[in-house]
Amino acid sequence: TLAASAQFMVVTTYDSDQEETMDQITANMGVGYMVSDAITIGGVRAKDAAGDDSYEIFARYNLSMMEGAFAMIQMPTEDMSDNMTVGVGMSFSVWNSLYLEPNYTMPISEDSEGNREGSFNIGIGYRF
Repeated sequence: TLAASAQFMVVTTYDSDQEETMDQITANMGVGYMVSDAITIGGVRAKDAAGDDSYEIFARYNLSMMEGAFAMIQMPTEDMSDNMTVGVGMSFSVWNSLYLEPNYTMPISEDSEGNREGSFNIGIGYRF
């Protein structure tokens, strides 16, 4: 019964650093599983520091104070605590099960130069 009441989602983040191809949309694609109405967990493809493909785990918590608002955490499968990012975002229904999800993320740890620059991202999600 858990699988029957659950919801899956396909997510991606638009990457403006990529060449003008479908990679801008597909380079950071992933899948999530809504464990409950408030919690989603999943995995996403990402680029590591060397620019190679890697896979990361994400978790999302829907905030009850505002419909569509969420807090998120994302981390690679290796050196998780050193490379963790946290963020907040909003999920806007665009059409049927398609969502536009702008978010702001920031690394927990400083880089080698002592910086912790955050980034604004545009995400796209499809729930089924």
